[in-house]
Amino acid sequence: MCGRFTLKGPPNQIAEMLGLATVPNLAPRYNIAPTQDVLALRPQADGDRQLAWLRWGLIPFWAKDMMIGAKMINARADTVAEKPAFRQAYRSRRCLIPADGFYEWKTLARGRKQPYRIHRPDEAPFVFAGLWERWEKGEQPVESCTIVTTDAPADLAAIHHRVPVILEGDALQAWLDTPAQEADGLLDLLAPLAEGTLVADPVSTTVNNVRNDGPECLEPAELEEVEPEEPTPRKANQGDLFG
Repeated sequence: MCGRFTLKGPPNQIAEMLGLATVPNLAPRYNIAPTQDVLALRPQADGDRQLAWLRWGLIPFWAKDMMIGAKMINARADTVAEKPAFRQAYRSRRCLIPADGFYEWKTLARGRKQPYRIHRPDEAPFVFAGLWERWEKGEQPVESCTIVTTDAPADLAAIHHRVPVILEGDALQAWLDTPAQEADGLLDLLAPLAEGTLVADPVSTTVNNVRNDGPECLEPAELEEVEPEEPTPRKANQGDLFG
């Protein structure tokens, strides 16, 4: 899954990646969380591109309550074309969501969780495959988005079994411009990057609190040596006594 991410790089790098002349002068963000506004690039009817701020957590156009969006922060690649919440957006309302890292939490012994920040070795930005939707059942229209996820590559699977889909090269244009009737062909793009493309660094638990959004979220964490738990003695039963 993807529940937090970062976007802190220089605007000129982000603009170059998105094929834009410029992007707004963005403040660095170290702990972007669901229900917050995130930057996204989407196509317009005239074929041009538009940068927009979208609420993270897709609200289906048919939803009665916008709070459903808090449960729709991710869309699984294997079901995105079929699920009622996502299938129309998948065909007609796709977007790119720039980032330069994302967080996952690895479960340790006794239920503890260690956050990791996953990023390119050179800290270059990248884009997530996203979907967006417009909800008009409230007092004001709300435009929202979700991030598509896929199976983790083998070198990251020990941290979490899902990762966001990161698009590269020609896949960016294909994701934005493919017409609805050809959208099924995009499913092949929704695969993880090759092993070794991304690295994972253990970071401070400061990131656990969504109110923390500064460089301290990236502070390295020293991994503790965790002793294995002693197995709980099991009482013998009749099946044990007779092999």
